Amino acid sequence: MLRNLFAVITACILAAGCTTTTDTGSRTSTPAAGQEAHSATAKAQPARARPAPTAEAVQDDLWVTLRAGLRWQDIERAEVDRERERYLAQHNYFDLVGERAAYYLKYIADEVERRDMPMEVALLPLVESTLDPFATSPNHAAGLWQIMPATGRHLGLRQDWWYDGRRDLRDSTRAALDYLEALHRDFDGDWMLALAAYNSGGGRVASAQRSNARRGKPTDFWSLSLPRETRYYLPRLLALSQIIGDPERYGVELPPLANTPAFTVVATGGQLELSRAALLAGVEPAALRALNPGQLRWATSPDAAQELLVPVGSETSFNAGIAALDPEQRVRWDHYRIRRGDSLIRIARKFDTEVALLREVNSIRGNLIRAGDTLMIPSGGDWSGSLAMTANGKAQKRGYKVRRGDSLYRIAGRFKVSIDDIIAWNSLDPEDYLRPGQQLTLYVGGM
Repeated sequence: MLRNLFAVITACILAAGCTTTTDTGSRTSTPAAGQEAHSATAKAQPARARPAPTAEAVQDDLWVTLRAGLRWQDIERAEVDRERERYLAQHNYFDLVGERAAYYLKYIADEVERRDMPMEVALLPLVESTLDPFATSPNHAAGLWQIMPATGRHLGLRQDWWYDGRRDLRDSTRAALDYLEALHRDFDGDWMLALAAYNSGGGRVASAQRSNARRGKPTDFWSLSLPRETRYYLPRLLALSQIIGDPERYGVELPPLANTPAFTVVATGGQLELSRAALLAGVEPAALRALNPGQLRWATSPDAAQELLVPVGSETSFNAGIAALDPEQRVRWDHYRIRRGDSLIRIARKFDTEVALLREVNSIRGNLIRAGDTLMIPSGGDWSGSLAMTANGKAQKRGYKVRRGDSLYRIAGRFKVSIDDIIAWNSLDPEDYLRPGQQLTLYVGGM
């Protein structure tokens, strides 16, 4: 299952099920007084009467829980029909989404339900990122909710060399739902407009409303002149809602999805290498990475909360391992003030570390250092897997532009490094395809 967890959906799936032009960086203002009331089609519609699910069904199947909370089943529009047919044409879409959903969707659905929001909101990450926390758009939106960097900072999400809250499941979900609730208030309780504003920016939606109001036109979502991506955005969400709300009607068999938590939060007690954390928990590194996509490097952030998400059932092993962990096995940091005549090689030898690692953690290009500056020196832990070092310690950092036909296997073989190292150096999704023109960072011996 882990091998398939982050299998990339083809370009056509991304086009139909994932938006990559999200701009959630603009706050909206209240529409001008005197605008026409929104048409009924812009408001949530009551769903068709369906037999109430049994308590056993709700307990066992997350899809049933989601279905019970959907509110917009009866919005009938040609745009929605078109997007629904595009989803139905992708025969493996729900299988792939179901594998990712096993990690993330239960938590998201619980948060949406706790806030009494329409359950369609829990499906928004399917539209935004196809439930891939490693997804990054050409506009640098990232994570399950595809949050732009500036918006993330505005919403209080930490973004630094070690950690990106836009990719973290809990932090990004909190920020996205806070933002959606604010947009919902700003647009007078109209979820259609709030969702459009999440995609294209509140200012743009409000401007389109004012333009329609001046010309005596309706100001509901369906009547506004909005960017092409935004016009498709909401119909995609409604199409997913219809399919998940009544899969039998559309000939879809949703994969079983346990209605139980996927993870437990554990305290690390300090900075910890992710490979060691996986070992202590007794789980595959890929499973730990899937649950902690906000951790960008080989070790947990020294500044963020000292905790990790681990698969349910592994917390006992992890906690016992942490309690017995030798302090020498933890990541520690020394601070060294550079002296006149120092070099990276001399400092690396002094602290029994590697030049490439000093470059990485201090964001140094080349060999230039200045007397009086301070270097962070990692110590403790097992750093042998952090960077691909040659036997004589002469690994050099270099950039590499992905060419057509490249793969992680081919690049690793060409430069005599491991696939795992390439993934770690570049914070890649292990199952994602490389794109021609994509820039990679490599540490290569003797180059």
